[in-house]
Amino acid sequence: MTTRAVPPSALARVSVVPVLLVVAWLVVGLPLLLLGTFTIGPALALFPFAAAAALAVGLHGAPRVPQGPGLDPRWSWWPLAGVLLVTVLFLAVQLEFNSEQVIVRRDPATYAQFAAWLNGHGALPISPSLWAFGGPDPVLRFDSPGFYAESGGTEIVPQFMAGMPLLLALGGWIGGTGALLAVAPVLGAFAVLTFGGLTARLVGPLWAPVGAAAFALCWPVMFVSRATYSESAALVLLLGGLCLLHDVRDLRGGRARAFLAGLAFGLVVLVRIDGLRDILPVIVFAGVLFARRRRTGLPLAAGVAVGAGAGLAEGYLLSRPYLTYLGGSLLPLLAVTGATVLGTAAMAALWRWRPVSFRRGGDWVARGRIPDLAAALTVLIMIGFAVRPYVQTVRRIPTNAEDEFNSEYIAYIQKTIGLPVDGARQYTELSLHWVAWYVGVPALILATAGAALLLRRLLRRASPEWVLPYGLIALTTVATLLRPGITPDHPWASRRLVSVVIPGLLLFAVWALAWATRRVRRTGYGRAVAFLFAAAGTLALTFPIGAASAGLVFKPVDQGESAAVRALCHELGQGVTVLITERVTADRFSPVLRDSCGIPTARVDGAAKADVDRVAARVLAKDRRAVVLGANASDVSPYGDPVQVVDLRTRQDGHALESRPRSTWSLTITVWMAEIVQDG
Repeated sequence: MTTRAVPPSALARVSVVPVLLVVAWLVVGLPLLLLGTFTIGPALALFPFAAAAALAVGLHGAPRVPQGPGLDPRWSWWPLAGVLLVTVLFLAVQLEFNSEQVIVRRDPATYAQFAAWLNGHGALPISPSLWAFGGPDPVLRFDSPGFYAESGGTEIVPQFMAGMPLLLALGGWIGGTGALLAVAPVLGAFAVLTFGGLTARLVGPLWAPVGAAAFALCWPVMFVSRATYSESAALVLLLGGLCLLHDVRDLRGGRARAFLAGLAFGLVVLVRIDGLRDILPVIVFAGVLFARRRRTGLPLAAGVAVGAGAGLAEGYLLSRPYLTYLGGSLLPLLAVTGATVLGTAAMAALWRWRPVSFRRGGDWVARGRIPDLAAALTVLIMIGFAVRPYVQTVRRIPTNAEDEFNSEYIAYIQKTIGLPVDGARQYTELSLHWVAWYVGVPALILATAGAALLLRRLLRRASPEWVLPYGLIALTTVATLLRPGITPDHPWASRRLVSVVIPGLLLFAVWALAWATRRVRRTGYGRAVAFLFAAAGTLALTFPIGAASAGLVFKPVDQGESAAVRALCHELGQGVTVLITERVTADRFSPVLRDSCGIPTARVDGAAKADVDRVAARVLAKDRRAVVLGANASDVSPYGDPVQVVDLRTRQDGHALESRPRSTWSLTITVWMAEIVQDG
């Protein structure tokens, strides 16, 4: 009996399904949100048609995957089965240890509450329900971390772009908060599957399970997909776009797929506004295709324009306070993007007008020493990042309230973990060391060698399939390592490495390992020696990654938050208006009560008791119950008999500045309630 061979194109097809589904959902969800009708009926009615169209285009034909030496038909099942096995195991572990971060302390809970509001209302902005307070009052505040109060407090605008909440909302409709939170691990598993498919395309199918395993074992990948961070969705779009675009050159009807790939790249902006930087190489690449008279250039550019334009439109129309807040970094990025578009257009026009001069210039580069010098420069750049901490200490003097808050926070972490207190320190000089903490030194060495060798090959006009992936990875990696632009406590800061830096370097590392294995086999030692070399190299690559993650993989954090919120909602009941008299509780629970419980909530921390009593009297006049909340009994006892309604003792992610995190920290959240009753 013979075993039917599994073609490598099977993995290629399966690995683009995630990005096709994500694109289809965002294409349906964003217009509905802009129209104020993002509800389960219209969304689920339109999604099957969008998904069918995307799948029809994205799965048409059999994309070519380089088989490489040694792909025996008897083992043709290995690439697909291996990647699927890694994906399923990753998903199972992530679901088991999924974070329940719904009480607002950092970004994940903000995304979760954003999605919870969309589940119940399907439109933005968020209403503060002023009627429930008897109208506006000077002491009422509706802003909190992650949520801006606009138009004089008459509307609330959530921080961040809407892409991730649109995806989370689907889970909320399916199964409430539990399913909403499970969307993040599913997106993480999608990213693992897609990375395996990209590895198959760029390195070879035999190496796809190795790439998927190295990626899945990496702690930052687990970290962002255990909670509702936006990076997991951005990963699916970016990696999936690279897969789709790789397949364009092998298939008829490539223009539709090129547009779809461009749309995936552009929609990264709907998920993360700084995704604009990541897709700049795609704009240049589209211009090069157009200049070389390739039919896919314009569709690719159009897809990017539509996707990125949709993201920018959502930001301007629905998330404008967030974009204003980011103005210091966003305006320069928009300027660079505009310059890139104009420069690419000029380059494409000149190239089409004088193609011979450009071709001759390329020939001159390929035949000279420039490829060798570029490879050497790549190594020197990585060495420079490695020695940077020994010659530079990055500090930032606070110039505004946000900088001051970050400085105080860094000083608090330093004091807590026993470091010299210097709140101005940014630890940016350690950026490459951050990468080494999570992927290990062997992977970093392999990635450096792979990046140098690939650049040399590209300049010599070999490996054309790497042109866009290499440019995207190299540009974003260097920019991120130079200036990560994030509060430097880990594992929080590791999320800045997830979208491009870590997958890109792992891709280079697997390519270098595959290249070395081929060299070993060509020496004449045969398949057995080459197999042993590949196995040893795979172990050297993946073991440090797994070892770095081992201390945290089976340590759940933020457990019990969902149950605590449900109990609080039940305790408060119906017909209640909440006033929060203490800052920390207001920061953490204002969005939770408003968006998850549907209870009108305002913060009055800092207000005098007479002012709170005045607002409470207006609430009571509306035939509603007036309840005050605080972190301690003393915060609410002036207003009535205190009752403890939340007593949560759990674990949170640890905090580290000069090494990778190795443990979790304790977390205690308490809330006390008192009900204000009418005198007499």
